[in-house]
Amino acid sequence: MSTREISFATRLRRAGVADATRAERMIDQIRDIAGVDIDDPALAVSYLADPDTGLLQLLRLAESARDAGLIDELAALSETRAGGYLAVLLGGSVALGDFLVRHPEFIRDFSQWPEDQSFAEVDSRRVMLESVGADPDAAVPVATVGGEQGVAAMRVAYRRLLIRIAAEDLYAKSPPSLFPQVGSALADLAGAALEAGLAIARAGEPDHAATRLTIIGMGKCGGRELNYISDVDVIYVAEPAEGIDEQRSLKVATKLATVASRACDRAGAEPALWEVDANLRPEGKDGALVRGVAGHRAYYERWASTWEFQALLKARPIAGDPEVGQAYLDAVTPMVWKAVEREGFVQSAQAMRRRVEDHVPPQEADRQLKLGPGGLRDVEFTIQLLQLVHGRHDTSLRSRTTLTALEALRKGGYVGRPDAAKMERSYRQLRVWEHRIQLRRMQRTHLMPADEDSLRILARASGYATVEYMEEVWHDIRRDVRAMHLEMFYRPILPLVASMSADEARLDEGAARDRLAAVGFDDPQAALRHITALTDGVSRRAAIQRQLMPAMIGWFAQGADPDAGLLAFRKLSEQLTDAQWYLKLLRDSGTAAERLARLLSTSRYVTAALLLSAESVTWLGDDAELKPRDRDRMWREADAILKRSDDPEQSVTAMRGLRRRELARTAAADVLGLVDSVEAARSVTAAADVLIGGALRIARTIVARDEGDEAHRLPMIVVAMGRYGGNEMGYKSDADVQFVFDGSEPGAQELAVKIARTIQRILTQVGSQPPLEIDAALRPEGRNGPLARSLSSTAEYYGRWSDPWEAQALLRARPCAGDAELIDAFTALIDKVRYPADLPASALKQMRTLKARMEAERLPRGVDPRRHLKLGPGGLADVEWTVQLLQLQHAHDHPELRTTMTIDALHAASEAGLIDGDDAATLEEAWVLATALRGALALRGRDRSADVLPGDARDLKELAEIMNVEDTGAELQDRYGRATRHARAVTERVFFGWDSGA
Repeated sequence: MSTREISFATRLRRAGVADATRAERMIDQIRDIAGVDIDDPALAVSYLADPDTGLLQLLRLAESARDAGLIDELAALSETRAGGYLAVLLGGSVALGDFLVRHPEFIRDFSQWPEDQSFAEVDSRRVMLESVGADPDAAVPVATVGGEQGVAAMRVAYRRLLIRIAAEDLYAKSPPSLFPQVGSALADLAGAALEAGLAIARAGEPDHAATRLTIIGMGKCGGRELNYISDVDVIYVAEPAEGIDEQRSLKVATKLATVASRACDRAGAEPALWEVDANLRPEGKDGALVRGVAGHRAYYERWASTWEFQALLKARPIAGDPEVGQAYLDAVTPMVWKAVEREGFVQSAQAMRRRVEDHVPPQEADRQLKLGPGGLRDVEFTIQLLQLVHGRHDTSLRSRTTLTALEALRKGGYVGRPDAAKMERSYRQLRVWEHRIQLRRMQRTHLMPADEDSLRILARASGYATVEYMEEVWHDIRRDVRAMHLEMFYRPILPLVASMSADEARLDEGAARDRLAAVGFDDPQAALRHITALTDGVSRRAAIQRQLMPAMIGWFAQGADPDAGLLAFRKLSEQLTDAQWYLKLLRDSGTAAERLARLLSTSRYVTAALLLSAESVTWLGDDAELKPRDRDRMWREADAILKRSDDPEQSVTAMRGLRRRELARTAAADVLGLVDSVEAARSVTAAADVLIGGALRIARTIVARDEGDEAHRLPMIVVAMGRYGGNEMGYKSDADVQFVFDGSEPGAQELAVKIARTIQRILTQVGSQPPLEIDAALRPEGRNGPLARSLSSTAEYYGRWSDPWEAQALLRARPCAGDAELIDAFTALIDKVRYPADLPASALKQMRTLKARMEAERLPRGVDPRRHLKLGPGGLADVEWTVQLLQLQHAHDHPELRTTMTIDALHAASEAGLIDGDDAATLEEAWVLATALRGALALRGRDRSADVLPGDARDLKELAEIMNVEDTGAELQDRYGRATRHARAVTERVFFGWDSGA
């Protein structure tokens, strides 16, 4: 074999030929038959989806053309654009190539297509009717070529037109951009085939004038987005001609419909076109094939299922009597746009989509272009549901065609621009793949090929250089489409909008005012003004707000103060006018809008936090973002802040902002029920730890400017005390601390005090971020003692002078910031004090006396003791003092009690058998409930005291809502009273020892 021949074979293989030797032989045969020498055969076949099949089909066509005396017509197509159309057709569709081999006379069509006319401009109805000898301009076309001869002529004419559509489609540089025209042309061609079928039917039915029959296209045919080979879904509707009774009319219409469908889908001299499926008619297969308009109306009014209205969304007259078709649409279309008001409509549509997925065989799921996750049905069902829900009041959405409807949804703000663009690209590409797969054999399939050869052919047919790249795109499309489907199709806003009346959904002023009053707004007129301000205008923002508001009104109404919630929402929305992410998040997230409404109408504390930092709204769409940050994660961020800036004031502001942000995150999670009160307290405490740790570093830097590097070298710690030390801080708690240093050098005391005072100052001074009050009153000697005390002085004080109550206070001492070695030394020091080998009787007596005095003296005047969460009987103090007594008595021998946290210590005591298990459970219930109530009072944000349980039933109900419990106000009060009574009984027995006479 010569070098030139080897080179040619290599070029053929590079062009996509699988069998180069066979291809060379076929090229030579084609040249011999047609008498044409193609300049560069390898380049020519490189444009074909399947070069081997294309060459074989061209050889067969050449032989057929030669036998028919048409070889010159075929040869004339060489090196022309028309020849390119023919080549890509033969390489892309075996079935249509076979048709041309059977009918070589249509070779002439390729050279006769006007270059300035697209297939979309061809009047397929006229061509099809003329093929059976019917007058296209007649009011009722009747075929003159009937029977099997007419059917064969109609099918040949159909495929002749189909060849043109397919050739231009396969030749297109960008098949996805041509898809809408292809789908429309195929739908029109299907309608034209049924029109010709009706003309044939009339030719065989002498009584055809007795009825006026129309064929309604459904599904993709109705939407003018049909596939190359697909069932054509139809509904038949007939009205009697003048003077004819309905029974006779329907009988004749049924004959005509049957013959018309058989003309398309029954075997014959020419292969059938596609299946005509009338199962979408009323009652399906069990129903009459043809009904009148009134019969259809009656069925849909009384018996139709939800899915049937969704199917009617695509209904369009495609053949037969146009007036009857219009009468049918006039009767059923209004029902389509009211169907969403049926109970459970949205849920039913969602369930139907899940059932469709469940019926996909598992072995096909990853190859399903149509029914599987991320396939065509995900796009179509999503768009249709959004149309049906919002189309009641927005007529711009009432399109039968998927991409037109998607564009309307984008313009109306129902689908975000990026998502709409991505969904459109994905849908176009999925349809191109579907078309290319069907074209090859003209077989009805929606599966991506499984074998490598078919995948390679599909990739070439759809413009991909490699199978790997096509499969990567296929994977990305499935992932993106599925994500968008789940996000949009299951939006919680859809069932809510669907359940409203049309007036409520469109925010009609009168209906809106009535609804606002009915659901609990105290000032419906003011609320309506807020809604009007949010939704007026033609901007995209106003359009999205109009979608959101009907549902959000209901969500606001579920909160404690709907009026305050709506007002806050308006303020927040106006603050975020230029933030594109804001409304997109509320519209598209499954949870964000409902959560925001709940927060704004339930917690003034969270509302203030969101208004201060509106970007925090982004957390609401993601549970992970609402999860409180742990101490280590916060400290890494704090450390980065401190290293990034040399400006102490700037660093302090950033650190205080970090704490403010984390308090807001925890509070939002708390109100939404994502954390309990104990978790929330620990998160709030962790944020304080990080802030104080950062403040210590900043304070050293500030003091060092005046005092030198000794400020950095002096070992110093901050010790958390009280509820802060116990990891039990509230949202509005001060930080109780001690300051301890280690050093006996001259000036060390003054230096430590300066650092401590600097910490207090920078954390409490007025600024753009919330302060943290630092209270050092629990230090040795209280306010009379030095603000910062050395380790040795601390040891001497606790060794010689401290009272028993100070040992009790140390049970909650927890170093929270500073030098590690000093932390260890301080902890070892105080452990000897707070975990004594023996608790003297005098100490126990002093504790009991002090507790009794607190109950008598520290309760605010005029407050019912039973309502005081901290000092009242069975409240926080009762539980904490009881637990602390157990720690003082037993922690020396039971190290597991050595914790600063009340509940952890209580659990340890119970497990060690130091307190009865039921008693421990009783104390825990009361303590947790009081802690939750205290937190709820702070989150409510309008109470003077966070320690007094309100007496008003409405106020108590608000607290229950914040706590995410279903109690009424009275029930919550009774539950608290019962829990504290039982806890007080345990306290009297365990702490005071009253049952033993102690």
